[in-house]
Amino acid sequence: MSRELRAVIVDGFVDEPACLGVPPYLSPQIRAAAGAAADAGAEVSYVTIGQLRNGAAIPKADVSLVMAGTAVPGKYLRAMPASGREVRELAGRLPGIRVLGGPAASDPSHDEWYHVRARHDPARVLNGLLRGEEPSDRWRSIEEWNRWLLLGAVVSTEHPDFPQPLIAEIETYRGCPRYASGGCSFCIEPMKGAPITRDEEDIIAECAALRKLGVTNFRLGAQTCIVSYKADMSADPPRPNPAAVERLFADIAALGPDVLHVDNANPAVIATYPDEAREVLRSLVKHCTGGNVLALGLESADPAVKDANNLNATAEQALEAIRMINEVGGPIGESGLPRLLPGLNLIIGLDGETPRTLDLDRAFLGAVMDSGCLLRRLNIRQVIPVRKEYRSPVTRSQFIRFKEDVRESIDRPMLQRLTPAGTVLRNVYTEVREGNTTFGRQIGSYPLLVGFPYPIELGRFVDAAVVSWGRRSITAIEHPLNVNTCSLAALESLPGVGRKRAIRLFRKRPLRSFDDLAAALDDRSVADNVRGLVTFDQAR
Repeated sequence: MSRELRAVIVDGFVDEPACLGVPPYLSPQIRAAAGAAADAGAEVSYVTIGQLRNGAAIPKADVSLVMAGTAVPGKYLRAMPASGREVRELAGRLPGIRVLGGPAASDPSHDEWYHVRARHDPARVLNGLLRGEEPSDRWRSIEEWNRWLLLGAVVSTEHPDFPQPLIAEIETYRGCPRYASGGCSFCIEPMKGAPITRDEEDIIAECAALRKLGVTNFRLGAQTCIVSYKADMSADPPRPNPAAVERLFADIAALGPDVLHVDNANPAVIATYPDEAREVLRSLVKHCTGGNVLALGLESADPAVKDANNLNATAEQALEAIRMINEVGGPIGESGLPRLLPGLNLIIGLDGETPRTLDLDRAFLGAVMDSGCLLRRLNIRQVIPVRKEYRSPVTRSQFIRFKEDVRESIDRPMLQRLTPAGTVLRNVYTEVREGNTTFGRQIGSYPLLVGFPYPIELGRFVDAAVVSWGRRSITAIEHPLNVNTCSLAALESLPGVGRKRAIRLFRKRPLRSFDDLAAALDDRSVADNVRGLVTFDQAR
């Protein structure tokens, strides 16, 4: 009797333009790989790079798949993707045939450490190896894609963040409608060919399977443009299909998720087809949860850079898309934020740049500020030469100065516009503590980083009231703050209170009413300023 084959999947937390797998996100590539291994009859083990760092053992296996690499690296709060050094060192500990997938697989230097680099479809490579086939880096069929995601759903229960704050990244389609022209010069999606789209029924079935297992948070983020789901891809840009988007999101919302969010959108699609785009945006507002973000790929406001790199959209189209998203998504949702907000991606270092390029980017961001619109997330990064090398006169120091200037002149006032003092953000999940400051985030796309200037128990949900702003984060206190049981540091964080008044409040406890608070503060204006932020429940 033959022994059952075994496969181990090491999750190195990938970060790609159309796929996020850094906790609390779980990448669809991980779930597809687990399903592909199960489909080949293998017993599947799953371990994360975070668990390995903490001393976990690597299970025995016939084939080991490492998913790693960051094509669009960012700043991470508590879970760092595997570094290149870790990917190399890991190879010496892996059993069986060693396979490398994710953005790290594009680096030929890893040939010394791994038997196979799965540059296209790691799940398909893993399935073939377990079936005794020669490694073939072809793309999975749509039938395999859907079957493997269903079979691999169960791996979500083994993720350290399950059930909360885990959020499952969901794929709707792969590829680029502009692949024939090469697409945007920096993006890897055109390398996947023409778009191949999953049907609504298959995506809904996957979400239902995850929901049954206990996953309650979803983001349909693994695609280049959610507004283009089942769009007419023969048009340039694609013409949206509002009916398909409505069916998809209505049925996922009917599953009762705690969070339902999206990610990428092409501003040229929104600006070119305003009627269809508004219908799509209305569906997202109706069925998704609040604080949702559509990340718009402008990349550069310089027309010369757009032409040199075959970029999607003009600055004028991006500004029109920002206005439309603000118009449709403006109502405040249950999260305390507008229901749908635009984000924006800028890339520095592309071909065609001149010293004038950064001035054009600044002018565009100034136009957004002057329009009165909200912009939730502004991502500025230097290009990563995955597909080609770039020549730009913009130096590293110029990039840093530009980024610092934008953080101060755009990000901070935009945060103040988005979250005025006293704004209550619901269900902030406390994640890490640095000194006496506790940091947390809401679950979803590009959540605000919330800092509480005092210790709070980690791993729980709290409501937060905004009291001040940084360049990329806000400072908040628990809402409502129980003045009779909270710490002295928490009392000191109340607006206008300060250290001396906090000590006075602390000594006067228990306080039974607002009048007691006002008397203890000895300043009615300060008391009025915190009236809506506090409660007077007595300690038991």
